[in-house]
Amino acid sequence: MRVLHVGCAGETLPSWFSSWEKVRLDIDERVCPDIVASMTDMGEIGKFDAIFSSHCLEHLYPHEVPVALREFKRVLQDDGFAMIFVPDLDGLTISDDVLYVSPAGPITALDLLYGLRSGVKETLHMAHHTGFTKSILEDSLKESGFAASKVDRLEDHNLSAVSFPNTPSRERLLELSEFFSQPCIWRVM
Repeated sequence: MRVLHVGCAGETLPSWFSSWEKVRLDIDERVCPDIVASMTDMGEIGKFDAIFSSHCLEHLYPHEVPVALREFKRVLQDDGFAMIFVPDLDGLTISDDVLYVSPAGPITALDLLYGLRSGVKETLHMAHHTGFTKSILEDSLKESGFAASKVDRLEDHNLSAVSFPNTPSRERLLELSEFFSQPCIWRVM
């Protein structure tokens, strides 16, 4: 099984992927990815069983999000899936108060809106150009051609999505429910 880690930067993949072949893709060659490319044009990189993308889509402009999601869909195997995490802006009160502490440091509402200021200072790729709520992410996945998705609100103003390019079989959904060690309620788009 192969997983494409889109926007890999210095992150490691969740333990779910420990036995998988990992391919790292990033636009910033300084993080030494296997593939230097934009998520809006990944080129001919082959097919993957999964895509993992954590806090990357918000760095795109709104018109680029569907382009990136169609690229995700394009490089997935027919029964593959994309796992996506983005900040959740729903109900966010704009302030400079610390909302939570991440491995990158304290996170404020301003960081969720504009990008972690220390990261933006280091590289402009870290600026946020769009934002998501649960319904915006669901609509973006549907408009990009994903057949089924599960979008959840997580703690600390985060959203998670698991999306399939094609409607998965019941057996595939059960297999992945065990893979993620949590019950899954899937919404067919």
